[in-house]
Amino acid sequence: MPTHVITTDDLRDFKIELMEGFKELLSKQANGTIKRYLRSFEVMELLNISSGTLQNLRINGTLPYTKMGGILFYDTEDIQAIMKKNRVDYEF
Repeated sequence: MPTHVITTDDLRDFKIELMEGFKELLSKQANGTIKRYLRSFEVMELLNISSGTLQNLRINGTLPYTKMGGILFYDTEDIQAIMKKNRVDYEF
């Protein structure tokens, strides 16, 4: 099985991409153009994550959701709160 090495540059790039997604989310919310509840595909697109990552966030209790009629909904306020809670500031 091949080994993948994740470097600090990889982590920094991931952080930048994730923060850009959140900035977009916050700007859309400030403009009133974002919905309160998002479906799975919208969250994956917004955060640029895979369906497996989204599923892991649900399973481990990181991201709360509501299931209605077989459709999963995510509250944008919950997403923002999680992002603020898990924010990491690095000093370089």
